[in-house]
Order: sequence, then C-alpha cells, then structure tokens
Amino acid sequence: MNLTRPSKTGYAAGSTTRHGHGGTASGVGITGSTAVHPGLLFASFNQDYGCFAVGLDTGFRIYNTDPLKEKMRRDFPEGGIGQVEMLFRSNYLALVGGGKNPQFPPNKVILWDDSKHEVKARLEFKSEVRAVRMRRDRIVVVLLTKVSVYSLSVVPQLLHSFETVENEAGVVALSSDNQASILAVPGRQDGYIQVIDLNSFFTPPTRSATETPRAGRLTTPARGGSYAPTMSANVSIITAHTTRLSCLAINAEGTKLASASEKGTLVRVFHAGSGKLLNELRRGVDRAEIYSIAFSHDSTRLCVSSDKGTIHIFNLEIGAPELAARGPQYGEVTQT
Repeated sequence: MNLTRPSKTGYAAGSTTRHGHGGTASGVGITGSTAVHPGLLFASFNQDYGCFAVGLDTGFRIYNTDPLKEKMRRDFPEGGIGQVEMLFRSNYLALVGGGKNPQFPPNKVILWDDSKHEVKARLEFKSEVRAVRMRRDRIVVVLLTKVSVYSLSVVPQLLHSFETVENEAGVVALSSDNQASILAVPGRQDGYIQVIDLNSFFTPPTRSATETPRAGRLTTPARGGSYAPTMSANVSIITAHTTRLSCLAINAEGTKLASASEKGTLVRVFHAGSGKLLNELRRGVDRAEIYSIAFSHDSTRLCVSSDKGTIHIFNLEIGAPELAARGPQYGEVTQT
C-alpha cells in the first residue's frame, strides 16, 4: 500500500491493491499480497487529510499524517473492520465489519463513539454496505444499487435515497465544506453521474421510528427516534463516460468533480454545478484500475493512483484551450 503524505498542497492516498469496495478519494479496500500485510483490510484519509484510518483483521488504527505517528488503536481480537470512516478529528467514526471474521455484520453501519468505547447507533440494511461517507451533518451509505443519506445526529434520520446502476466498488464522493453539501454518485446508466445538492432538498415532517424505511432499518441502543425521507428532488446528471464509473472525487468546496471509468485511461474534471468539462487528463494508453483521485487543497492539482504502481499529479490550470475543440459530448447536464 502506498499512502502519500499530504504536503501543503494536500494530495491524498493511493493503494497498490484493492478489494471489492472503496476506490474513491477517501477510502481504499485492500487485499492481502506479498507487498501488503495480510491483516490489512482498508485505508482511508479523513476529510482534511490530517489523519488516516486503517481497518485490520483485529480492529482498527488511526494515524496522524504529518508528523506520521499512531494516534489511537482499538483491538477486536475476534473480528475484523473492513471500513473505517472518520469525522475530521472527532471521536465519532463509522465502522463496517470485514475480513474472514467480521466484528460487525457487513450489512450494518456502526456509529462508534471512541471516547466512550461504545456503539451510539446502528444502521441496518438488507444487503452489504459498499461504502460510507460522513460530513458534520450527514452520513451517506452506499449499497449495490442505492445510496441513502441520513442526518448525523444522536438518532440518525433517513433523509434521501437515490437509485444507481450496480455499484459494487462503492463509488461515491461527498464535499466536506460547511457551506456546501454536494453528493456525487453513479447514475442509473453506466458512465453517468448524479450530482445532488443536499442543502436544496425539501424534507417533510418526520415520521415514527417504528416505521421501517425502505433503504434500511435503523436500530439504536436508546429508545425513540424518527426519520424523514425526501419526497421531491432536483438532481443534475452529467454524461461523463461511456463505460462504468470506477472512481469519483470532489473538492472540499463542492465546486469541482473528477471522474474515471473502468477503462482508466482518462480522468475528466467537471464543474459540479454546471457540468461543464474543465479538464480531460490522460493517465496512459493502457487499461488501468483507478484506486484513488484527490484534489489539492486549492483545487489546482489532481492526484491519481492506479494498479500500475504509479501516482500521477496533474496541473488543472493548463490545457483549457484543447477543450474548446472537443465540443459538448461530455459534461452535458440534464435535470431530473
């Protein structure tokens, strides 16, 4: 596994091996190999790349990025953690079981309070959780053909659900800035991206927690709670590629969106609001599996890692004249 330490420009992680889900800017699943410790299941940065988390067959670890040092470890001798999503540097984490002997069922998201070493809430689904993302006010859960958005609260409430094409890799991107709440997920057709401004949604009055939401069942150690599924929505669709998406990344402000397809030869950068194609970046001519894409803090550079054992860093401020001749084939936006 290659974890590149962010410099002042703030590049993110790459990995030399990958497992069934992960593959976006903040999370990469790991398979055992001669180059990777067999107990390592997952690696992911937090939202500002100041820390990264590692899921193991026997628990999880949290590391500070610069200087590089271990901040915390939690051992579960009888169970593995296949996904760890941090919430900046807070004590709250989202955990999903993994490995040969999962600590938690792989169809549950565990909201863990590490300061108290206890489970605060559980989100249970009918199928395996492919990915989890968090921001200060939302938690996003990715299933095979559906993405569910919950409030990040003592008792999480279901707010929105979106259908997608089969998304085994758990491709998803979520902005972290307090002023923008932009979610990007695969569309209902291969190569399409759904871009959702979560702040623009109408949320109806809450309903009783005894009613089971279609996207999953919420159980918590405490009593009570409610959820509020969205009744209406405006979603922008970007025609990004002709084949299935393999990776998505969005900058912190939610203004730029990068995507790669399963071909792995091109990375395209769009304006998240208008869908305009800003950059088309060639990683190579051979087919490749893209593991991770990440923007620098000022969104002028883009870092891309793949199974070729290389990391490419692109300058997003050059190449604009070449885009004018390509026409509107990619980046067209429709509203649903």
